[in-house]
Amino acid sequence: MTVPITTLQGIGERVAEQLARLKIETVEDMLFHLPLRYEDRTQIKPLTQLKVGDNVLIEGTIQATEVKITRKRSLVCMLTEGAGNVMLRFFHFYPSLREKLKPGIRLRCFGEVRQGYHCLELVHPQYECIDYSNSTALLEEHLTPIYPSTSHLNQSLFHSLIAQIFEKQEIIDYFPDTIRNQFNLLPLIEALHTLHHPSPSVSLKALQAGKHPAHRRLAFEELLAHHLSLYALRARNRNRNAPCLINDGQLTQALVTQLPFKLTTAQQKVTAEIAADLRTEHPMQRLLQGDVGSGKTIVAAISALQAIESGYQVAVMAPTELLSEQHKRTFSQWLEPLQIELTWLTSSLTKKKREQAIEKLASGQASLAIGTHALFQKGVEFAKLGLVIVDEQHRFGVHQRLALRNKGNQDGSYPHQLIMTATPIPRTLAMTTYADLETSIIDELPPGRTPVTTVIIPNTRRDEIVARINHVCQNEGRQAYWVCTLIKESEILQFQAAEETAEQLRKALPDLQIGLVHGRIKSKEKEEVMEKFKTKQLDLLVATTVIEVGVDVPNASLMIIENAERLGLAQLHQLRGRVGRGALQSYCVLLYQPPLSQIAQSRLATIRDTHDGFAIAKRDLDIRGPGEVLGTRQKGVLNLKVADLQRDKDLLDDIVAAGKILFEDYPEQCKLLVRRWAKEGLHYGEV
Repeated sequence: MTVPITTLQGIGERVAEQLARLKIETVEDMLFHLPLRYEDRTQIKPLTQLKVGDNVLIEGTIQATEVKITRKRSLVCMLTEGAGNVMLRFFHFYPSLREKLKPGIRLRCFGEVRQGYHCLELVHPQYECIDYSNSTALLEEHLTPIYPSTSHLNQSLFHSLIAQIFEKQEIIDYFPDTIRNQFNLLPLIEALHTLHHPSPSVSLKALQAGKHPAHRRLAFEELLAHHLSLYALRARNRNRNAPCLINDGQLTQALVTQLPFKLTTAQQKVTAEIAADLRTEHPMQRLLQGDVGSGKTIVAAISALQAIESGYQVAVMAPTELLSEQHKRTFSQWLEPLQIELTWLTSSLTKKKREQAIEKLASGQASLAIGTHALFQKGVEFAKLGLVIVDEQHRFGVHQRLALRNKGNQDGSYPHQLIMTATPIPRTLAMTTYADLETSIIDELPPGRTPVTTVIIPNTRRDEIVARINHVCQNEGRQAYWVCTLIKESEILQFQAAEETAEQLRKALPDLQIGLVHGRIKSKEKEEVMEKFKTKQLDLLVATTVIEVGVDVPNASLMIIENAERLGLAQLHQLRGRVGRGALQSYCVLLYQPPLSQIAQSRLATIRDTHDGFAIAKRDLDIRGPGEVLGTRQKGVLNLKVADLQRDKDLLDDIVAAGKILFEDYPEQCKLLVRRWAKEGLHYGEV
């Protein structure tokens, strides 16, 4: 049904432009543009039964009309029927309206009942004059749908378009009877009729909540389409070529031998899973999940060595310059003793250093490239890219990740991809968003880690916190972080606040060495400050949330997060992960500005009581929704029209089962479903 919407009556060029703003360009788009809510105009409510807050259809005769002049001029009409009466009030009116709504006229009105000065009233109700000799006095036969719209499109247009589609267009159900019967789903035409023209007997509550079987049928179909698009990608990936990274593992053995720690059982397990993937001739697409401090970086380094020893290059992409610097420092420490040359590429490099880095990558002199989004920019070419490692992947746009992978496409051979995240992804999201990826989980922290004690303290006790910092740094020889959170989404205000806080703390703590890091400090200066903190030349580091990931200073045992109520659970958990990175008892202080909203109270209490990243991620999903948790409001990612991942999560197991049946037995229907619901799914899933 890719019939243009312009084929329907009443669609001129201007209306078509307005509909396009709502992403309605075809007849099918219109059919799946579902109502926001419904109004019951199928029965007239007696005036004696009206309740405040009800949206009702009423009928009566005007007894009196007058213009009231109080604080605001208004036209009021007293409508009566039997023993009941209600006031109609119009604040915006022309003189002609008073003449039209004169005593004796019979009206039918629809609106919300409010408590007026002396009696119940409807303010600016929709109304029509009733003449029982005319057919206009007929009541609606079904609930009236109210569609999402723009200011230039009225509801009657949507009602007209839907009526035309049901009357003239063929509506095709792509579900075979076997799928409908097995999973107890309504036929598509029945579900759509119910949603666009619900009968008065349908539960309005179920409709509004999206829990009616008709809604569930469409949610099932939409989630299944997205799942199938990823399922198809996985199948397509198996047919692509990738380099077989096979070697005797001498470099890996040399690295593991020189490490000052032993790999955990979980690290060994996921390293083996990745190694097995890299030895195949199809591109690895693996998601590596591990909680804060679980040791994902060493797993990435071992995976990189497998590619390098096989004669290929590796690209490690991080979302921030600070994290890429941390990776550069860590990888250099591990790999340079093995005579492996790496290069660093970010947008802040001087022209000369950038050119040198690009030349090393193009010639193959550098086996390992570490950087930010600068790695995939124009002019950056790899001699022989075999593995792409993307850290904190949810922070990158879809196009960015796709661009980096495509740089390794040589004669139809694609690089392997390892995608890492320290933000655990709840099963609900993983099943729908990463169904094309194999998943490895590091579910064990290195030995010797002590859980961080988290406390929630109001800003009014700030002086006590400052005194605590002084004690920790002066008497215990430890270090501390003071994190300034985002202020009104403004980077300028954010770094200004960090600078002011640093200055205040220098005055309050004159005996401590205090450093400052924020997004506007030049890369070299930032690196110098971080190095001083790491080598204990600084006692206290004041920073913005740029330190959220990648910073590893085991001697830091205290973190203060200012205005903690402004941050999401995942970000608070990440920040807290900067302390407690050794055997020291560490503390995280969530400093908040009272009063706290209920959601903020719940969020801070979750962080205080929980250290399990997966439990925190699940709670974060409940509070903020999938787009926020993934850090993506990107085109093509979880762009659901009907389904809601939280509301419809109980459908997911059935969707996986149905997807397998459809993919194996009904391949043509799969393509049609994906085209209907996930038009860009196959393209965007490429990352």
